[in-house]
Amino acid sequence: MTEPHPGDAFQPGDVLNNTYRIEALLGRGGTSDVYRARSEISGRLVAIKVLKAEFATNDDYLVLMTREEEIREIRHDAIVRYSENHRTSDGLVYLLMDYIDGPGLDRKLKDGPMSAEDLLTVCKRVGEGLQAAHARSIVHRDLSPDNIILRDDDPAQAVVIDFGIAKDTNPGAETIVGNEFAGKYAYAAPEQLSGNTDARSDIYSLGALLLANFRGKSPDVGANPMEVVQKKSDPLDTSGVPEPLKSLLDRMTAPDPNDRFQTMSDVLAFIDSGGAEEALDDATIIAPPPKTDVIAEAPSPPRPANPTPADKSVQKQSSGISSGLIVAGAAVVLIGGGAAAFFGGVFGGGGPTYPAVSPYSLVIENLENLPASASGFVPSADMQNALVTRMTEIGGATDLTLASGEIADSWSNDVLAVLDDISTLDDWQLTLNGNRAKITGSTSDPAVLTALTARYPETWPGALDGTIEVALTSLFLDPGDVDNILAQYADCGPVFQIGNPGPVGYGPDDPVVVKGTLAGEASREALQTALEDQTDGRDVIIDADILNPTLCLVENYLPEAPEGEMEITFRDGASGQEVPFGDFVVGQNPVIDVIIPDDVFTGYLSVSVLDVSGNVFHLVPNIGRADNSINTLRDGRDGAVPLRVAFSLDEERPDGGIAFAVDGSSLGKSKILVLHSDAPLFREMRPTTESAVGYAEALSERAATGDQLIRSLDTRILTTSQP
Repeated sequence: MTEPHPGDAFQPGDVLNNTYRIEALLGRGGTSDVYRARSEISGRLVAIKVLKAEFATNDDYLVLMTREEEIREIRHDAIVRYSENHRTSDGLVYLLMDYIDGPGLDRKLKDGPMSAEDLLTVCKRVGEGLQAAHARSIVHRDLSPDNIILRDDDPAQAVVIDFGIAKDTNPGAETIVGNEFAGKYAYAAPEQLSGNTDARSDIYSLGALLLANFRGKSPDVGANPMEVVQKKSDPLDTSGVPEPLKSLLDRMTAPDPNDRFQTMSDVLAFIDSGGAEEALDDATIIAPPPKTDVIAEAPSPPRPANPTPADKSVQKQSSGISSGLIVAGAAVVLIGGGAAAFFGGVFGGGGPTYPAVSPYSLVIENLENLPASASGFVPSADMQNALVTRMTEIGGATDLTLASGEIADSWSNDVLAVLDDISTLDDWQLTLNGNRAKITGSTSDPAVLTALTARYPETWPGALDGTIEVALTSLFLDPGDVDNILAQYADCGPVFQIGNPGPVGYGPDDPVVVKGTLAGEASREALQTALEDQTDGRDVIIDADILNPTLCLVENYLPEAPEGEMEITFRDGASGQEVPFGDFVVGQNPVIDVIIPDDVFTGYLSVSVLDVSGNVFHLVPNIGRADNSINTLRDGRDGAVPLRVAFSLDEERPDGGIAFAVDGSSLGKSKILVLHSDAPLFREMRPTTESAVGYAEALSERAATGDQLIRSLDTRILTTSQP
């Protein structure tokens, strides 16, 4: 934890948005600070990142904060889950995210070296998360030990918690050797010093921070800009690192991006293989001729954009005249052959030559609840047109760039053949980096899965190679999956399914109906979205009461008990007419009756009103009506007995009887609670009126005793509004 200062944006105890109470300052950054806070409604811990006041009106930083919020589209356990941005009444902008409890790798770095085994586990976990980010064209750009946390101190539960809001764009930002940036640039890839960043930069940074944690000390970044640039051009020192971690780090942190692993998929494949050496590619390596004297040197052929190992600088050779003539003749043949090949279309197929790119990437996807798309590089207009046609047929879009690269001549046909094979999946994604491919998707048809796995990954079309991950899904939706979602979004008491989905779950046309209580419309919308994302197009109906923070606070402390048969009715005190929906306006006098069922003769009845203003009124028992046994309340009457708990202003009422009228000072929803228990709910009489917080604490203390005395809990909402 970091000690708070008087000038900090928030102080411990502050409450944001009437919901999140600040508990501690977790850390300070160049542009933002991070706090731990707890929801006063659900009790859930969250992390809150707040832009410092001087940046809160800067459009550059607001754009960065918005982009960070959009990371919530990445659904992976290794990427922190973001919520949304908010602005306080005095203009401070903050971002909500999950709170991850555990040490950061920066803390582990200070504690000393980590084992190679643990670091390989961290690399695999973080690599899988970054793979998901890169698939959405999101590059972290700022990986360092301080933004990777080990949940519960478990390397297998590493989580990336920060996606680059601290990357300054202002001209006045500190240089790479400034106080704030020295630690960051210790892990930055060399190309980032000149402003170039892609997925390979994340690979470098991850490798560099893993090496630092293996050694137990931060890298030496240099004392001035020239030293930084020089050190970044040198390979990192991995001497003493055991295999396969050494080879992994060497390949991840090569100074030249082209010499690194090109994708996180390649990193993960290396780890999964246990560090097995990759097969040599098809490039031909030509051995140099014997050294001879050169009398006349022929001009060297033009160097290609991406030289192969055979394209090393030509060394002067010294021996005899005849050898010199042979070398010169060979050069002439190469130049002539190159020109003939170019003009004859051997290299370019007779067509235009497009700019070379690396890595040569293409992502084509048709995912559930997202529009189909194809984005990346293609080698020809024919391939571009073919993908545009296919995406149009399934209602998708394209963002394709013509480019050349290190791909096989048959690449276009090979990719289209894979698309033909995977089009039978319910949803799918094809990711390509050069000739390396990955298929992910799902199907509810076992025959489709069998057919695909019989071919892939052993036999890819043409020159392609790669992996396949296809899941078999059911036509039926498991109610347990719905319960898991409801548990995540229940922020104001229980939320539950109603109806009978059948013995095998929800069928394809069955609606999912949910009841319960939620803290607000935002909670309802978030739950609706989460359920729709997971219920495969089924109708989702949320029939939940939207409560206020006071009601939610108590709701989370109410004992778990089944609904009983205690009926709660409302009437207008002036007219005596029933108010079936419990809606009253300013000036009306609500009358409340609880109907004791005809078969209930034992136990105790407790009736309270949780008022919209934050108070709790105890109707039964209270000081004037202390005896709340069912026997006493029945007063010798048989059958269903109405018990008046809130009276008309005009009628005579017993000691302790409460009557009230609606005024305009506090309008909204109040909740009537009726608890039927085997013994008195509390050992001491509660005051007639108390705060919701006090009542919640009393319920919590009672629950801690472990007594299973609650038979049932019945509730009803009373709503007040302007006429």
